[in-house]
Amino acid sequence: MSSLLYRFGRMTALHPWRTLVGWLIVAACVIAAASTFGGSTQDDWNVPGAESQHGIELLRDHLPDSGNASANVVVHDDRVVPASVLTALGERLQDVAHVSSVSPARISDDGRTAVVHLAYDVEVTHPDLMGDIEPLDQAVEATRDAGYQVELGGDQPSTASAPIKGYGELIGVGAAVLILLIAFGSAVAAGLPVLVAVSGLAIGSAGVTILAATMDVSTSAPMVASMVGLGVGIDYALLLVSRHSEFLAQGHAVEEAAGRSLATAGKSVVFASLTVLISLLGLGLAGLPTFSTFGWSTAIAVVAVMLTALTLVPVLCRFAGRKVLSRGLRRGRVPTERPLTARWAAHVTRRPLLWALVGTTVMIALAAPVLDMRTWPQDDGNQTTEATTRRAHDLTADAFGPGANGPISVVVDHSKVDASEVASVRETLAGHDELVSVSPAMASPDGAVSVLTVEPAFGSADARTSGLVEDLRADLPDGVEVTGRTPLFADIADMLSERLWVVIGFVVAVSVLLLMLVFRSVVIPLKAAAMNLLSIGAAYGVMTAVFQWGWGAGLLGIDHAAPVSSWVPILIFAILFGLSMDYEVFLLSRIRESWLDTGDATGSVVHGLAASGKVITAAAAIMVVVFLGFATEGDLVVKMLGVGMATAVFLDATIVRMILVPATMTLLGKWNWWLPAWLDRALPQVDVEGGEPVLARTR
Repeated sequence: MSSLLYRFGRMTALHPWRTLVGWLIVAACVIAAASTFGGSTQDDWNVPGAESQHGIELLRDHLPDSGNASANVVVHDDRVVPASVLTALGERLQDVAHVSSVSPARISDDGRTAVVHLAYDVEVTHPDLMGDIEPLDQAVEATRDAGYQVELGGDQPSTASAPIKGYGELIGVGAAVLILLIAFGSAVAAGLPVLVAVSGLAIGSAGVTILAATMDVSTSAPMVASMVGLGVGIDYALLLVSRHSEFLAQGHAVEEAAGRSLATAGKSVVFASLTVLISLLGLGLAGLPTFSTFGWSTAIAVVAVMLTALTLVPVLCRFAGRKVLSRGLRRGRVPTERPLTARWAAHVTRRPLLWALVGTTVMIALAAPVLDMRTWPQDDGNQTTEATTRRAHDLTADAFGPGANGPISVVVDHSKVDASEVASVRETLAGHDELVSVSPAMASPDGAVSVLTVEPAFGSADARTSGLVEDLRADLPDGVEVTGRTPLFADIADMLSERLWVVIGFVVAVSVLLLMLVFRSVVIPLKAAAMNLLSIGAAYGVMTAVFQWGWGAGLLGIDHAAPVSSWVPILIFAILFGLSMDYEVFLLSRIRESWLDTGDATGSVVHGLAASGKVITAAAAIMVVVFLGFATEGDLVVKMLGVGMATAVFLDATIVRMILVPATMTLLGKWNWWLPAWLDRALPQVDVEGGEPVLARTR
């Protein structure tokens, strides 16, 4: 691979205009294909294998009004809400597209709050409904104009209550330029990685659009793909530009520097992207169609920015010439002082055991709260008060009790349970201490099912909810399904908690094998996996402390504690394990290169950290800012993703890469590179940077 990348880098630098035109043609073709054949994002919220899914399917087949999308319109006033106002509102709501029925208003005891329930004739993921509450806003406008408070709740409004504003990408791009300018002292070197990453992301976004024509791609998948694609795109381009600058500073011609940078750092980029892809494809083991689309979409973005970096960095470096170097280097001033990272590495390697203990203690302390982590997919009551769904949730809870926001449907399948037993089912439900109300049974028009609606004594995100769902299923006979949004979320929380370990096992095992192949070591891959798991565990702990315990939640605009979203841990793991391996490959490549040249175990650690420390620190700083940008979004789940990933990257680039890696590698010495002879013979020979056979011939 070294010789191939060397020739490709040198060729693109020798023929920059041809390469650029070729890249533009490919980009234009991909974008044109996306415009012509691309599809639209479409969520699939079905959960194959979940117990509640069977009940939902029964409702869709026999009582569509109960099994499809729904919404609640909450009307509140300081005085009693007149019946005439509710009647007129109901008539307008009946005219909303896809509304199949409007239930009579449920009025609170004091008459000041009323809830009008709507049922749709399509699923909530239908393109006409998903993310669009404008038809409902228009229908309730007259009631609002009359002076009444009208808020929208339920599953349909929840899809649009906190739209993504896109600040994350804008903040990330701006911060990237500033951080790189400070780190490298060259406007060209600062702007080039950002330009390459954005260019690659444009192709990646077009690729996601094409993917949407072949499968249902979640509406959130492009956001996740952009977040990761932008970060790794800047990382990859930055690594290549940094290595190119090193070769230029050593006196090589621009074309030669381009070839050498791809033969060395380019191979690191290829293998780093492979680790990210392995982690992302592990999302397919989560068992949810939504996560599979996250994996495929983000993988497309990663491949696009990786190929763009390998193609455009040599071209743009050829155009920039020596301007990628800082002004001092261009004027011939050679730094005489050792880099800060070299001095720090030397400091750590002098007392490796002490620093290893300090770093491990800090990480374990940060990870400790994860032992108390509780997960729940999402709840309107945990959103920002700026969202209409949060206000609807609070009004409903105040007027009717917290359980009114999380009703549970009990479906009696008459192919298994005789209609005469419905009364017994209702009696069982009425005797349950954690239920405050049980509705009369409603039979479907075809008599195939009967449905009862119950309300718990607590909200759906309460810690007791999962236990309640389990108890109801245990108490009721076979053929009676406990379903609805709340039981579905309980099933999802349980499923993802179990599947998380499957995903972790797959991703760690495959990544360890890949690193073993690349670095010819048993110890290095196992140590890398352990440290990456430690940084992710610390991120989980910080999320638990911030969101579930409420420590500092007010700084994020969160007014009360909430469980960690079930969507977040598995998604964060898949993304962050790959990103952490990125930095691991970048650092270990330079350490191994020095080890092969000198055989000095401690000196190679110092040299590798000195050579890659600035790049890794700058790349991580950009990632942290990008992810914190997403923490400014209104949606709580997006906030959790932003905080969790920013925390993990920060800890990985500081405590792990700057303390634990040099300390443990110093302690292990030559055993870092131990590989049994039989395994060495069995593994194919693949070298990331060490040896550089192609470069040796050109020296």
